[in-house]
Amino acid sequence: MTDLMHSAPKNKSRIELIDAARGFALVAMAIYHFAWDLEFFGYATPGMTAVGGWRLFARSIASSFLFLVGFSLFLAHVRGVRWQPFWWRLLQVGGAAVAITLVTYFATPDAFIFFGILHHIAVASLVGLFFLRLPAVAVAALAAGVIVLPAVWRSDVFNGMALAWTGLASVNPRSNDFVPLFPWFGAVMLGMAAAKVALGSGWTERKAGTPLPGWTGPLQFAGRHSLAVYLLHQPILIGLIFLASLVVPPQAEEPRTGFLRACEAQCVQMRDAAFCEAYCGCVVAEIDGDARAGEIYTGAPSETATAWLSEIAAQCSISTDLDAPGEYE
Repeated sequence: MTDLMHSAPKNKSRIELIDAARGFALVAMAIYHFAWDLEFFGYATPGMTAVGGWRLFARSIASSFLFLVGFSLFLAHVRGVRWQPFWWRLLQVGGAAVAITLVTYFATPDAFIFFGILHHIAVASLVGLFFLRLPAVAVAALAAGVIVLPAVWRSDVFNGMALAWTGLASVNPRSNDFVPLFPWFGAVMLGMAAAKVALGSGWTERKAGTPLPGWTGPLQFAGRHSLAVYLLHQPILIGLIFLASLVVPPQAEEPRTGFLRACEAQCVQMRDAAFCEAYCGCVVAEIDGDARAGEIYTGAPSETATAWLSEIAAQCSISTDLDAPGEYE
C-alpha cells in the first residue's frame, strides 16, 4: 500500500529523512491514540486528551503530518503533475477516509468522523496542486492567512454539515477527529513552501540517497507505508486494551463525577476550559436538586428527563456567558 503523504518521483532516490519523519509522527500519533483509548475504556480521566498538554500534543502531530503532506506533494510533482500515481494515491486515501466515516458513524454516531485527517489530506492534495508554481514567499504568506482566518472571522452560514468542513463555522461540530480546511491547510502550504526552499538550496539533492543510522529502519518502514500503519494501529490498540479490560477491568467512577467530566470534555471541543468548568458546574448544580438526578447520572434518562436536561443546558450556557461577558471567549 502506498504511503499516506505521497512519495518522491521513483526515478530519484528517496530521502530517508522524510520517511523517518513520517514514521516518527506515526509513533507520536499512536501514543496519543493509546491515551485516548485508555480514556475511552475508563482507565484515564474523561476529557484528558482534549485539554492541556495532550491537546497541544495532538495539534503538533496533525501539523507535522500535514506539513509533510505539502513537502512531499511538491517534491512529487515539481516537474509536472504525475497524474496516474496522483489519482491512485488519492483513490486510496479518499477510499480509506470514506471507510472511516462509515465505521465511526455506526460506532459513535453522535461524534463520527466526517472530516478527519485522511479527508483533509485528500482535499489538500487536490487544492495543493494550484500552488505548485507559486514562489515560496507567496505560498508562506497565503498559509499565514489560512491559519489566521478562522481565529478572526467565522459565520453561522458554515454551521451546516455541508460547509462545516471548511472550519469557518461559528461552532465546531462534534467529531472524534475534526481537521477542517481552515486553519489546517496552512500547515500543508508551509510544507510546500519549505520544500521549494529546500529544493532551491540544494538540500533535497544532498539528502537524496543519504543513509540514516540503522536504528531508524523501523521508522522509515512505517513512513513508507504510513496509510497502512494509520489504518491498522487503532484496531490493534483497541483490541489490546479490550483484552486487558477482561483481565483487569477499569475502576468504576462515581456517576456524578463521570457526568461532570464528560460534560467538560464535550464542552472544550467548542469553548475554552474556564467557560466549560463554570457551565458544567451550573448544569450539575441544577441536576443535584432534582429527583431525576439518578437516571441522568447513570446515563439512562427518559425522554422527559432528556428534554429537561436540554433546557438546563441552554439556561446554564446563557447564564455562564452573562455572569462574565467576554471572559470565556
